Amino acid sequence: MSDPRPVLVVTSLHDPTADVVISELHDRDVPVVRLDSGDFPATLSVEAEITEHGVQGLLVTPSRTADLANVRALYYRRPTGFAFPHLSEQDARFALTQARYGLGGVLASLPGCLYVNHPHRIGDAEFKPAGLATAAAAGFLVPPTLITSSPDAAREFIKARGSVIYKPLSNPVYTVDGVSSAVKVAEVFTMDIDDDVAGTAHLFQQRVPKVADVRVTVIGSHVFCVRIDSDLLDWRTDYSQLTYTPVEAPPGIRPALHRYMNRFKLVFGAFDFAIGEDGRWWFLECNPSGQWHWLETETGLPMTAALADLLERTS
Repeated sequence: MSDPRPVLVVTSLHDPTADVVISELHDRDVPVVRLDSGDFPATLSVEAEITEHGVQGLLVTPSRTADLANVRALYYRRPTGFAFPHLSEQDARFALTQARYGLGGVLASLPGCLYVNHPHRIGDAEFKPAGLATAAAAGFLVPPTLITSSPDAAREFIKARGSVIYKPLSNPVYTVDGVSSAVKVAEVFTMDIDDDVAGTAHLFQQRVPKVADVRVTVIGSHVFCVRIDSDLLDWRTDYSQLTYTPVEAPPGIRPALHRYMNRFKLVFGAFDFAIGEDGRWWFLECNPSGQWHWLETETGLPMTAALADLLERTS
């Protein structure tokens, strides 16, 4: 008899990666309930009781109903935020916090549920300072990094380190002339540093002379390593210039990956490394909600199957 417990997929309406995973689960006769928490409360409702056995109740979408006490796994992929445009600013602020801590709190407290990943753990791992410190403790090579709001400290770091790049600590979308854009990774020089640096926190990092990049996707116990060749400082700026090659991780990388994952209690992670001229892998970041499916399309690596196995709880 097949397991009737559903997998919850919490994502936005337009998410091709989630579409692929859901299709794979459907092919396996695994029930799926897809929802976007941003649809609450217009087309998504919740009724949850806190009992001695944990959270119990129902989550209701226009086409599905999920028993909160019997969710086998939850796949969390950047749903849209709560919005209450029909309310005044003050009332909307109150409603948003109630939704976040109410529905959000329920989704984060499902008994016996496997989270890929737990939303709170995603939040923890998205802090770059914590990620870099954890990477160093896990045994990765980490480029010298400065986080500062001091123009003088930034200038001194650049003088001492030579080639330095600037990275945003987080990357909210900017709209310029109606077009969405983001702050790019870029090389910086002492002449670029002015008093505006004092306005907020900034991340500066010594540039690694590299021959290629590597994206490592960890899905449960599976580790998929893909070398990305290009002449770009940041390969994500132009996918048309990239070539892909599956590779094996050097000795020591896999144990460090799992130490990092265990520290943040993650079961999925998209790691970026730079391969130095001497062949060593330098840790750049780990995205707990990173993209991965395009790499399967380019290389044939069985990532969808691995993720479906994880959500189905067969591995």
